Amino acid sequence: MKLPELETLCAVVKRAAVEELLPRFADVTRKIKGDGSIVTVADRAIQDRLESELKQLWPEIALLGEEMTASEQAKRLARPGAGLWIVDPLDGTSNFAAGIPFYSVSVALMVAGEVVLGVVYDPARDECFAAIKGGSARMNGLPLKGYPAPDSLRRCIATVDFKRLPTSLVLRLMHSPPYSSQRSFGSVALDWCWVAAGRFHVYLHGRQKIWDYAAGHLILEQMGGRSCGLDGAPVFSAGGEPRSALAALDPDIFRQWREWLLTG
Repeated sequence: MKLPELETLCAVVKRAAVEELLPRFADVTRKIKGDGSIVTVADRAIQDRLESELKQLWPEIALLGEEMTASEQAKRLARPGAGLWIVDPLDGTSNFAAGIPFYSVSVALMVAGEVVLGVVYDPARDECFAAIKGGSARMNGLPLKGYPAPDSLRRCIATVDFKRLPTSLVLRLMHSPPYSSQRSFGSVALDWCWVAAGRFHVYLHGRQKIWDYAAGHLILEQMGGRSCGLDGAPVFSAGGEPRSALAALDPDIFRQWREWLLTG
């Protein structure tokens, strides 16, 4: 299968976000899903928009979206066909609904069990991160340049989602943090991209789903960044099982972070 043009995909994602999300920002009807998370009319509107436009351009590629039912998601993952779009239409819904400008749209293409294209768009900052497997990562069409990391884990800025981590690890991080300071902004897809850009130096998340990380993970990977799960295995799982993740752009900082987490 010939891969879609990355520039065309970026244009589709950006246009949908600008037209479906920005007019609804902080002024949107919301509901609570069965798992306690928020879903808004914007989530559904942009997923429907992306599904329609992607199907028009690339009809042979099916779509897996966060706002589908669990049974439909399982069917799509079990039979991905020639290719499968993996879409998080609004990553950071709680931020979006509360008027916090840290949210994104994430679209990845999986072919033969691996992600080959990824786009993450931040409408609030008009930053479009993108990558193709085997190529370079880009931001707004230009090569992404990661800020250099400090020379020691002790001087690093971390982004850590505490609520999905084992209690023992949370307590260890609280009482003996190995980094300089910590943030948690609420969009997994953007977390991966900000690590790829060197804005965060180390990353930790206890449980994220395939639509959360598929595109961002590829972008970090194409920047030469490193990652693994808390079990030491690769983060990406083509079967869609939720995965933990630790990551860093700098190889030596990743080694220090991994050793602290997995051997401490």
